Amino acid sequence: MAENKEATSPYPLMPSALSYMRSDQEAAASAPPSAEELRHKKRMRCLLYVAIFAVFQVVVITVFALTVMKIKSPKFRIRKALITDFEVGNATSPSFDLEMDVHFGVKNTNFGHFEYEDGIVVFWYRGVRIGQTNVEEARVRARSTRKVDVSSVDLTSKGLPANSQLGSDISTGTIPITTSSKLDGKIHLMKVIKKKKSAQMNCTMEVVLATKSVQNVVCK
Repeated sequence: MAENKEATSPYPLMPSALSYMRSDQEAAASAPPSAEELRHKKRMRCLLYVAIFAVFQVVVITVFALTVMKIKSPKFRIRKALITDFEVGNATSPSFDLEMDVHFGVKNTNFGHFEYEDGIVVFWYRGVRIGQTNVEEARVRARSTRKVDVSSVDLTSKGLPANSQLGSDISTGTIPITTSSKLDGKIHLMKVIKKKKSAQMNCTMEVVLATKSVQNVVCK
């Protein structure tokens, strides 16, 4: 009995320092954030929103500059050519007089419309002019192709020199013809920007004598 009394202390054990530290930390964690902390979080959130918005603006401006604001030269091409009158000599007496219906196309890939002035399409045989036709001024809508039809073009070999290769070409059955043209105009973008551009043509074709037709039309 004496030993039990000695072992039992009348005073409770004092809490350890570790217990006090844990209690302080738990109290600090459960305490509501101070006004300074709230202001700091709000500032950080605003900075994040500003940074995201700035990146978005840069992306939008870059895409706009690379697509809408990038102005390209329109394309002027031959869509189709049909021979309506056909007179061709032979290898010993080479000559030709052709009448042709030509269908052109002006393709505008820009986001603004293209207005071009009157132009001339010249037809050549091995560097010698054999005919021409006029193209009236017009307007091509944004990102579209305007069809330009010419009723009749007269092509003749009367201006060729005596030493031309026409006799040889008639023997092979094809007469090579090239066309060239330039339509000067302006691209109108958003009713504010006006940029001078030209639609150029450089096409080659072959008149096939056996079928009296135009084939192998290639434009660059």
